[in-house]
Amino acid sequence: MNFRSKYSLLIVIGAILFWQCDSKEKAEEQPELDEQLGKISLFNGENLEGWHIDVPDLEADSSLRVPFIVRDGLLVSLGTPEGHLITDREYENYTLELDYRFTGEPGNCGVLVHASELRALYEMFPKSIEVQLMHSNAGDFWCIQQDITVDEMESRRGPKEDWGVSEGKERRVKNLTDDSEKPLGEWNHIKITCIEDKITVWLNGDLVNDGYGATAEKGQIALQAEGAEVEFKNILLTGIE
Repeated sequence: MNFRSKYSLLIVIGAILFWQCDSKEKAEEQPELDEQLGKISLFNGENLEGWHIDVPDLEADSSLRVPFIVRDGLLVSLGTPEGHLITDREYENYTLELDYRFTGEPGNCGVLVHASELRALYEMFPKSIEVQLMHSNAGDFWCIQQDITVDEMESRRGPKEDWGVSEGKERRVKNLTDDSEKPLGEWNHIKITCIEDKITVWLNGDLVNDGYGATAEKGQIALQAEGAEVEFKNILLTGIE
C-alpha cells in the first residue's frame, strides 16, 4: 500500500472513530435533554429498568412466573399471578401516553396514577386512582383509597350514600363513552393528563373521563396484571409546568 492509500485509510478510520464518539456522547446526553424538555420514555424496549413489581403470590411462592416481561420490544402483562408493575419514581403534573392491546380473550387491566402505599385495598392494590383499561369499560375511574369527583356524579357512580374508597363501597366512576375502543387485537392509544387535582383521560382521541378534586396530586405510576394478557408500547411521559 502506497503512502497516499495509507493516508486516505487513516482519514476514513479517523472519521469513523469521531462519528462513534460523537454518537455516544449524544446518546449519553439524550436522557438529560429529554428531562430538560419534560419528555421521558418510561420503557426502553429492552428491560424493566425504572420499574419494580409487587406481586403478593410471587412473594409467597418464588417458583411462580413473573407476570411482567419484555417480549419482542413490548412490555407485556401476562395477567397472572396478579399484581402491579410500579415506577421507581414519583411524578406530578404530567401527561402519560401509551398504546395497549389485549392479545387473546378480552379482559381486565388498568393504569394507576398517584400510586403510593402498597396493598392498601384487598391486600393487593396500591393506594391510587385507577384509569380502567378493562375491555368495554376503558376510561372508567376506580378509587383505591383515593377519591375523585366528576360532573353528574350520581348518574355515573350511583347513590351518594354508597360512595367510598375502601372495600364494599362504590368506587367505580363510569366513563363518558363505551364505544371508543378499537376492535379486539388492535392497538388502543390512551392519554392521561394529571394537573394538580385534575385527571383527564382520552382514548383513541375521544374524551372519556374528566375528573377533579382528586385527593392525591402526585405519586408513582403502575400497570396491572389482572387476569388477561396485555401488551404495551410507546409509554411516554411529558412534564407540564
